[in-house]
Amino acid sequence: MAVTGAGCDLTYCKMRGIVSFFTAFIKERKMGLNDFIQKLGSSPHTCRHSDVRVFLKIDENQNKETEEGNRPHCLSTPRNSLVEENRVMPSDFDYLKIIGKGSFGKVLLARHKESEQYYAVKVLQKKIILKKKEQKHIMSERSVLLQNLHHPFLVGLHFSFQTTDKLYFVLDYVNGGELFYHLQRERVFLERRARFYAAEMASALGYLHSLHIVYRDLKPENILLDSQGHIVLTDFGLCKEGLAPNGTTSTFCGTPEYLAPELLQKQAYDRTVDWWCLGSVLYEMLYGLPPFYSRNTAEMYSNILTKPVELKPNVSNAGRSLLEGLLHKDRAQRMGAQNDFMELKCHSFFSPINWDDLMAKKTTPPFIPSVSGPTDLRHFDPEFTHLPVPGSLGNSDCLVTSSLREAASAFLGFSYMPPSDHAFM
Repeated sequence: MAVTGAGCDLTYCKMRGIVSFFTAFIKERKMGLNDFIQKLGSSPHTCRHSDVRVFLKIDENQNKETEEGNRPHCLSTPRNSLVEENRVMPSDFDYLKIIGKGSFGKVLLARHKESEQYYAVKVLQKKIILKKKEQKHIMSERSVLLQNLHHPFLVGLHFSFQTTDKLYFVLDYVNGGELFYHLQRERVFLERRARFYAAEMASALGYLHSLHIVYRDLKPENILLDSQGHIVLTDFGLCKEGLAPNGTTSTFCGTPEYLAPELLQKQAYDRTVDWWCLGSVLYEMLYGLPPFYSRNTAEMYSNILTKPVELKPNVSNAGRSLLEGLLHKDRAQRMGAQNDFMELKCHSFFSPINWDDLMAKKTTPPFIPSVSGPTDLRHFDPEFTHLPVPGSLGNSDCLVTSSLREAASAFLGFSYMPPSDHAFM
C-alpha cells in the first residue's frame, strides 16, 4: 500500500509541475510583451511616431504637452492608454509600515486603495541590483513565485510591476512573525510542534523539487507563520531552476550555519542540499542551535565537514533517526537522495502526520500567534516598523534619463498580473 500511495503522489506532483511550468511560461511571454510596450511608451521620440501612437492610443493632448516641453511620463501615467487599462501601479497602494529590509530594498505593509486588501510589497532598487549583477537572481525569484500559486506553504505572488528605478513584488501578507523570532523567544520547541513545522516545510520543498527547483536557503529567518499558525516559506532569491532529479549545480550560496558539506568542499551538489537544511532547522528547533554551530566561522565549517552530529536523548528515537538521515555528510546516503520527499513522508518521525489533512490545512497548528488584525505588527522587529516610510514609493511617474536607461530596460518580462477574475482576491 505504501509503495502504491507513493507512486500516485509522485505522478500527481509531476503532473502539477508540468501544468505549473507551462502556465508560468505562457504568463512570462505575455508579460515580456507588456514590458516591451512599456519601453516603447516611455520614449517621447517613439511616441511621436504615428503608428506607435495609434497602437498605444496615446491622447493627442498629452502628446502636445510633451512637445511643449513638459517632462515625459512613463507609460503607467496615462490612464487612457490601451496597455494601462489592467495594470497595477505604485500609486494604487497606501504604504503603511516597513516590515523588513534587505540588500536591495525594503518590504512594506501596504493596503490596496480600491480593494482595501493588505499585501506585503517588496520594493527593490534596480541600480543596486545591477551594480551587484544580481538581475538573474531577481528574475529567477519572480519565475519561482509564479509557480507557487498552488501550494499552501509557499508565499504567493499577486502582482509584479516596475517603474524606471524600482521593482515591486506584491506578495501575500502574513503577520505571525518569523520562525526565528519565536525560536529566539522560546529557545526550543516541543517535538510535536517541531514535527508540524518540519512537515509543512518538507511538503513545500518537495513541491519545489517536483518543479525542478532547489530552494538552497532554508533557515528560520525565511520561514514565516501566518495568523493561523501555518508556515509560509518566503524569499526565493537563491533558488536554482531547471535542476532535474539527477542533475547537479555548483554555485556557492546559502547561509553559513546551514551549508551542506558538499558546498563547503566546492563540489557539485543536488536537491539534497535542501534536506540537509531541513535537518539543520529541525535540529535547531529541537535543541536550540544549528547542529554544528560555532561563533568562529572557520571552526563551524570544520565541524560541518568532519564532526559527527550530536544527538542528545531528550528527542525521540524517531526524531534522532530522521536527523541522522537528513544530516548525513555524504549526499548520496542522505535522506531524500533516492526518492526525495516520499522518503521523508514514510519516515516514522512523521507517522502522526495525516498528509492530506496537512495540505488542506485541516491539521490544527500547535501554536497560534496572537494577532488582533492585519495592522498588528507585534511580531515584526521594531527596528523596521519604526522607520519612516519613503514618500517616493507611491509615485507612479518616472522620468526616463540617460543614467536610468539601462535600469529601465534590464528587467523585461518582470511585470505580472493575474487574469482579471483573480485580481485582488
